[in-house]
Amino acid sequence: MSNSQPSLILVLNCGSSSIKFALFDAQARPLPRKPFWHGKVQGITGLVPEYSDSGTAQQRIHLDHEHPHTAALALIQARIVARLDGRRIVAIAHRVVHGGSRYFEPTLVTAGTIAELRALIPLAPLHQPFPLKAMSLLFEQWPGIVQVACFDTAFHRTVPKVEQILPLPYSAWERGLRRYGFHGLSYDYMSHVLPERHGDLARGRTLVAHLGSGASLCAMQNLQSVATTMGFSALDGLMMGTRTGSLDPGALLYLMEIEELSLEEVGRTLYNQSGLLGVSGISAEPRVVVMHEADPGEAGERARIALALYVRRIVREIGALVAVLGGLDLFVFTAGVGEHNAFVRERVCRDLAFLDIKLDTDANAIDAPVISTTDSRVLVTVEPTNEEWVAARYTQELMSAA
Repeated sequence: MSNSQPSLILVLNCGSSSIKFALFDAQARPLPRKPFWHGKVQGITGLVPEYSDSGTAQQRIHLDHEHPHTAALALIQARIVARLDGRRIVAIAHRVVHGGSRYFEPTLVTAGTIAELRALIPLAPLHQPFPLKAMSLLFEQWPGIVQVACFDTAFHRTVPKVEQILPLPYSAWERGLRRYGFHGLSYDYMSHVLPERHGDLARGRTLVAHLGSGASLCAMQNLQSVATTMGFSALDGLMMGTRTGSLDPGALLYLMEIEELSLEEVGRTLYNQSGLLGVSGISAEPRVVVMHEADPGEAGERARIALALYVRRIVREIGALVAVLGGLDLFVFTAGVGEHNAFVRERVCRDLAFLDIKLDTDANAIDAPVISTTDSRVLVTVEPTNEEWVAARYTQELMSAA
């Protein structure tokens, strides 16, 4: 990167309904936590897609209905080119959800890499296809720019084998069927920022709750993952917006054998029609469902039981991870729900009173950085995640070593 022309790292987070992007100064050391420009296209497959960036308010856009993701990426590319102003993009970092049993480090992308990662699409069908499509398009359109894949599964490489292995015949382990864990870029960021905020406490028994449309928990000791709730796929663990979380496999056999659902129908049910949306019949977002708790009749009852189940699954999994840790010193909320939904945090902490967690309700109401009282045995915090910075940092390191 020793070029007089200012150079940039572009980070892309391509999902099923949105593409987030951020530009970082590739020559800055240390790498600033905040990108100098960022934005997103959201609602890509919906009726009213929208674009926004750090200099542009949210605006409606038109995307080709047959190829909306390609059109969204093209729009982002055009906006980026218009902002370069003499600077050049030297690398593109992609968040990739699943690295399988081979990729545990940030990796330079080749055609072979893309082919291998495509084989993992069935393990993360909501996420895996879209960064791979972007990689292929960018190889054609910007062929001289290095691309780097950063894996959500990589942070959990420190998890002991007893937490990875599935209770299937051992040959399943040898074939790569194991608990991988996800949201690794988010947890990786926590391993950097929490010691800055809380010193040695962060190196102790820490539990991070990444609560968004997808959700998981990570138990950390000495800033490393020792256990997590997601497993072989991004379906496992907590109840999510539209995903089931952990489910008795017997229920799947029943759906296929007795109710005669096809494999495709079962997949659609598990990934798109379950979770908070499926139980409530209202929304995949807790902030929307809570507005209907007081509704009369079945609507209110379903809203209440959906939220109760959502919180119960979080609390039960926290109990399991606290058992693995042998106690708890620091409890962190992050991601969209974790950072911005005070009522979810309040209900979770209320049900964790047995850990002597005491919530400062005033601090919680304003999403303060610390939301526990001074006499709480466990420090409870709210920490915004920054997956884009982690991907940019790894890309910068990879290019420096090349």
